[in-house]
Amino acid sequence: MDSRIAESGHTQEPGAAFPAGPGPAVGRLWGGRFRGLRHGPGRPSRAQVTAWAFLAPVTVYLLAFYAYPLYRNVDLSVRNYTVRSFVQGGAEFSGTANYRAVVEDPTFGTAVTNTVVFTAVSLLFQFAIGLALAVFFHNGFRLSATLRALFLVPWLLPLIVSASTWSWMLNSDSGIVNAFLGVFGVGPVNWLTSPQWSLVSVTVANIWIGIPFNLVVLYSGLQGIPAELHEAAAIDGANAWQRFWRVTFPLLRPVSAITLLLGLVYTLKVFDIIWIMTRGGPGDTSTTLAIWSYRKSFGSLLPQFGPGAAISNLLILLALVAGLLHIRFQAGQQER
Repeated sequence: MDSRIAESGHTQEPGAAFPAGPGPAVGRLWGGRFRGLRHGPGRPSRAQVTAWAFLAPVTVYLLAFYAYPLYRNVDLSVRNYTVRSFVQGGAEFSGTANYRAVVEDPTFGTAVTNTVVFTAVSLLFQFAIGLALAVFFHNGFRLSATLRALFLVPWLLPLIVSASTWSWMLNSDSGIVNAFLGVFGVGPVNWLTSPQWSLVSVTVANIWIGIPFNLVVLYSGLQGIPAELHEAAAIDGANAWQRFWRVTFPLLRPVSAITLLLGLVYTLKVFDIIWIMTRGGPGDTSTTLAIWSYRKSFGSLLPQFGPGAAISNLLILLALVAGLLHIRFQAGQQER
């Protein structure tokens, strides 16, 4: 009996009928049982309930403003919606008919080409100019902070204001750009109504609007690079260009990648700038996929909701592919 009591962890005073209290092993055993009775089998703890309470608003927001609209857009693209069926329901299922109609439309090739040119040229110049300005301001000089703040103005202005300003500046008759060219004997250019210049005009305006974003993000990335690395490269005899190309630019790759990704996603869906300046014209010379989707869905008395949704889904697919490529790039960088 005494050996069993000793093994169980109980202690007993001389003359006492019962053990004084549970030992460590018994305490752990009964404590675990009491905790299980207190919370119940499978019941979440207070910490778990608190965590879910914090996550609930974000989850509801994502479901209401991302998941459900995406589901509705996919549903629009695979059904033959009319104005009546859009309001009352009961649209006929059409499968991939809307996607086939979009691809076979003569405007498809023009819209895709304009989207690629508009996006690629915008990203190239926005990133190059933004990086040059970030390096310039990173060197530090008097009034640097003030000038950086002024460069943020195009980014802070509402897009309708920026687009309207560019429309006035590029106006064929009263625009300041043609007035400036006239000083040098250059005749007026139809920037917004000429098939040769309409896409160029909206691209220039979009570049101007996107430069501040690239400047801010890349400038923040430059601040994260230790100055000791540049000093060591200078001691080794590297000039300014070599220090930038061999030290700064490689260390800036993660920031550059996310900057280009965000710029790509933003530029793919640019609508208001082009619509205010040229409305995608003349003809289809400045029509992108975003403009074409709007025209299909809301640009006529007989809207084609299905094809319009199919075009927008193609844009979503392009953005998704870009995001997956970025994730793959980041994973490859971490493995090195």
